[in-house]
Amino acid sequence: MISRMKKLTFLVYHKEYETFLQRLRELGVVHIVERQSGEMDARLTEFLQKRTLYRQTLSAMQARVQKGGAEAAPAGQPTAADTLVNGYEQLQAHIQELQQQLPAIGKEMEQLEPWGQFDQRRIQELEQAGWYMQFYVCTEKEYDEAWEQNAGAVRISEDGPRIYFVTVTPQPVQLDIEPLRLPALSWQELSEKRQACEEEIGRTEAELDRYCQANALRMEQCCAELESDIDLLKVKLSSAPMAEGAVLLLEGWVPEENEAQVCDMLEREGIYYEIRKATRDDAAPVKFKNNAFVRMYEVLTKMYGMPSSTDFDPTPILAPFFSLFFAFCMGDAGYGLILILLGFYLKKKMSANLAGMMNLVITLGIFTTVFGAILGTFFGMSLLQSDLPEQIKQFIIAGDVELFGSTYDKQMILALGIGVVHISIAMTVKAINSTVFYGFKESLSAWGWWLLVVGSVVVGTLSFLSVIPAEVSKWAFIGVGGLAAVGIYLLNNLHRNVLVNVGAGLWDTYNMASGLLGDVLSYIRLFALGLAGGMLGQTFNTLALMVVDGREGVGLVFGWIGFGLIILVGHTLNIAMSCLSAFVHPLRLTFVEYFKNAGYEGKGMEYKPFKK
Repeated sequence: MISRMKKLTFLVYHKEYETFLQRLRELGVVHIVERQSGEMDARLTEFLQKRTLYRQTLSAMQARVQKGGAEAAPAGQPTAADTLVNGYEQLQAHIQELQQQLPAIGKEMEQLEPWGQFDQRRIQELEQAGWYMQFYVCTEKEYDEAWEQNAGAVRISEDGPRIYFVTVTPQPVQLDIEPLRLPALSWQELSEKRQACEEEIGRTEAELDRYCQANALRMEQCCAELESDIDLLKVKLSSAPMAEGAVLLLEGWVPEENEAQVCDMLEREGIYYEIRKATRDDAAPVKFKNNAFVRMYEVLTKMYGMPSSTDFDPTPILAPFFSLFFAFCMGDAGYGLILILLGFYLKKKMSANLAGMMNLVITLGIFTTVFGAILGTFFGMSLLQSDLPEQIKQFIIAGDVELFGSTYDKQMILALGIGVVHISIAMTVKAINSTVFYGFKESLSAWGWWLLVVGSVVVGTLSFLSVIPAEVSKWAFIGVGGLAAVGIYLLNNLHRNVLVNVGAGLWDTYNMASGLLGDVLSYIRLFALGLAGGMLGQTFNTLALMVVDGREGVGLVFGWIGFGLIILVGHTLNIAMSCLSAFVHPLRLTFVEYFKNAGYEGKGMEYKPFKK
């Protein structure tokens, strides 16, 4: 459901404006209409830049705390946010500087490796004694044996086609190749330098981890304080000065259930205000008002977009159908039990914000357990082939059924049936919503399509179940089609010419005929994904049993170890893939098939009260 909103208009004396905003923020129920235009305020720009920096720093701190497996320490002294950011950046910069030194040291060690370990001071002593040592590298084709006689060349090592050699002469020699300039430090000194650098990185990393653990919660507080300051500044910029700045005009929205609370505060403060109901033309913010079960699924609606104030809340219908679709795609009662246990376990480990999401995981696990049992699968095993009593097996939907002279899988028929019901509900919602907000006369086309589709489904179902005879169903189809055609082709728009209405109706018929069949067939994915997950689970079971069969003695022990590994790894992988597909595809059926046929656009604005 969507809470009804009231439009508030304030006129506040400029000297009382700051105090009034503080009281309004403490109340925390009024959504302020932002009216800033033109260039952004310099202070607000600074705050928004800081918010990005603070959030990045907080995210990095929290990642380090979680990676270390520790918990953030309670917030200590109220350190300024800029001080915390500078402290983090200095440690991070020092680590990056050290990490940049390692490749350079490694490159110098790589240059010295072909020459072996030697002391550069010995070379300097040779120069002082009047002997010059020069280092060269060339290919075997370039190497001249005469250098050994003329320049005292001595081969040091060979690396494939390359030859490393030195010359020791009283005077520097000039060969056909350029001498190398080796690092000033020896290989041993470079190795010690690299080790010292790595140890310093380790110490700084540990210091940074301790810093993040000690200051993460305080940084989170600073982010919240800055967010509050940004909200306050936005509200200040949203006011319009009147009477040469003597009074300030401010507009906002308040839920109907909080109206009395706000009015009492305004009257106590002596603030002039006006309040009225939202009209169809108002862009009022939207606040959901649902029960605990539906509230878990509001996050899915928000992923698509909030409803407008003149729209309907799709969440109450989204919740049960998304759960059913998820369970159908998972299709295994055992996997549902795993989700329930995982949800309860993670609920204790996660923060308060994320723990609420685990309630959704537990709920989806319950749906999967129940529906997986109905589909007759438990960890890839068929419950129909188990020792369950026949009274229980009769509720399992599995096997084939004969329809219209052909054989079909029961679960495939079930998936298509669910799709027909889902789309029928979408069209019903669209017709009702159009009538509520635009009137019955403006909704005759929607009701015409609803009558044609839903009426045909109802009549066809009653005829198939032999509730009504064939002759009655024939006249019922004719009546439903004729009455629907009036709304679709003649009365789809009472403000247009009849011929234009007929043309528009024909175009709608083409779109509906080409789209509706595809929409219904899209629901086969529920059956296909559930079947794929079940077959993959069954395959892992078969592979595991093959490892054990025919083994004796010590081989049997290793066989059971292999059995356990295949079962554990295989079903874990299958659960992960099934969960991914069971989330994405039901979301697609909701966002595309259901929302399209329900006329839901999701272009509304979320209710965000001005509060601390």
